[in-house]
Amino acid sequence: MWLKDPDARITVHSDLCNGRPTIHGLRITVETILGFLSAGESPDEILRQYPSLESADLDACVRFAADYKALRREES
Repeated sequence: MWLKDPDARITVHSDLCNGRPTIHGLRITVETILGFLSAGESPDEILRQYPSLESADLDACVRFAADYKALRREES
């Protein structure tokens, strides 16, 4: 299974963060960002805590998760 991020903001490399999807060029996983969002952190607070991120990175994480969920549903 492979998901392609059309904006190339999300990458997956087997030697980076145990192969988990990350923000391109950073060691911040999609899972980390989604965890903050699901815990109620605002996007502004996440961007303050991680100044290397851009708001488009947060959007890409949410899109990536939605695409992943849709793909998993299609596989079932």
